[in-house]
Amino acid sequence: MSHSNRSVLSAALVLTLLALGLAGCATSGPQQPLAPQPEALPLLPPAFPPQDIVGRWGLAAYHKEEDRPRIEAAAAGQCKQPYVITLGPTGGVMMHLADQATPEELRLKGAPGNKTFIGPQGDPPGSAQDREVVAFDGRMLILRWMDPEVQGRYGTMVYVRCAPEGAKRPPARPRPAAKPKPKSAPKPTQPPIQQQ
Repeated sequence: MSHSNRSVLSAALVLTLLALGLAGCATSGPQQPLAPQPEALPLLPPAFPPQDIVGRWGLAAYHKEEDRPRIEAAAAGQCKQPYVITLGPTGGVMMHLADQATPEELRLKGAPGNKTFIGPQGDPPGSAQDREVVAFDGRMLILRWMDPEVQGRYGTMVYVRCAPEGAKRPPARPRPAAKPKPKSAPKPTQPPIQQQ
């Protein structure tokens, strides 16, 4: 076989493979549509600034809504070993993500419906690593994990604000005063015995 025949054969082989490849693309049928991505919520200002949640918190969690009042009281009792939230270096708050041993800077992210989420910067509000603020009144913060598996393990988190460090604890409730014993009538005195 001559050199020119080999070149023609190689070129014909390349063209044939290219034609088969293009034909395969043309006859593969309609492409499957990609699974729709969940629509990202637009980023709005949060309902409160990060500074509002900085502080020392008693922390507890519940899985059933009927347990919430009991857990709120239990969280208040955890101020002996408080969970501390501080401001991050770039304006977020330092908190733990699920299953993380060290805190990292998280952002407060507003969303439609006056919702607020706490989670990593760059993720849209309501992402899997976020927590939704269920309630916040300055004294109590309640957060629910967005990831159902994490929510199932950790439950709904209840943070109750502790008194500032070094502040005196409120006095214990005074015990009800004992009822005074009713005064008994004085014993009659016996007149002295007179001698005769």
